Amino acid sequence: MNLDDVPRPENSTTRAALDVAAAYYSSALLNHCLRSYIWAASYGITYGIDFDAELLYVSAMLHDIGLVKEFDSHTVPFEAAGGHVAWVFGAGAGWPVERRARAAEVIVRHMWDTVDVNGDPEGHLLGIGTALEISGRDADKWPAALRSEVVRRIPRLTLGEEFLRCFEDQARRKPTSSAAAAVERGLAGRIASNVLDRALPDNAGG
Repeated sequence: MNLDDVPRPENSTTRAALDVAAAYYSSALLNHCLRSYIWAASYGITYGIDFDAELLYVSAMLHDIGLVKEFDSHTVPFEAAGGHVAWVFGAGAGWPVERRARAAEVIVRHMWDTVDVNGDPEGHLLGIGTALEISGRDADKWPAALRSEVVRRIPRLTLGEEFLRCFEDQARRKPTSSAAAAVERGLAGRIASNVLDRALPDNAGG
C-alpha cells in the first residue's frame, strides 16, 4: 500500500471540514489531523475493517478542535468539546441527528483506551491512528515505506512539542481529564521516542 491507495472522500462536507481545520489549527496540528485519517483509513483497509470514509475523515479533521483557543472549554475535556463542534458542523452539513451524534462519539472515543471495532469501527480506527501519530504505538502494523512516504509528504513539523504543550495545559486546568491522565502516564516520553520522528529527522516534531 502507498499513500495514493488511501481513499479520500471528496464532497462538499469533507471539503468544509478541511476548511475548518485549516482555519483554526496550526500547520502542525492540521498535518496531524490529515495523517491521523491516513493512518486510520490505511489500517482499516489493511486489516479488513469496513468503515465510513466520510465520517472518519470529518471526525479526524475535527478531533483536536477542542485544543485550539477558539473552541477550548474550561468545563469539559477537549475531546468532548470537539464532539460538540462536530455535532454543530454536521448540522450545518445537513446530516441527520444520528450521524451528527456518531461524529461526536468518534471524537470522544478516540481518547478511550480501547473502542469496540464492531460497535464503532470509525472510533476504533481513529483511536489507533492517533495513537500511532502521538506515541508511535504499534508502528510495525503499517509498512515502513508507507510511514516514510506519509511523513515525507505531510511533515510532522513541531507537532511533538506543540501537542505536549496543549495536553499539559489541559492537565493543569482539568486535572480529571483524559489529557491529564495521559500526561500522568508519561506522554512526554512517548512523544519523544515516537518512531515517526526518527524516520525523517529533518521533519521531526518535538
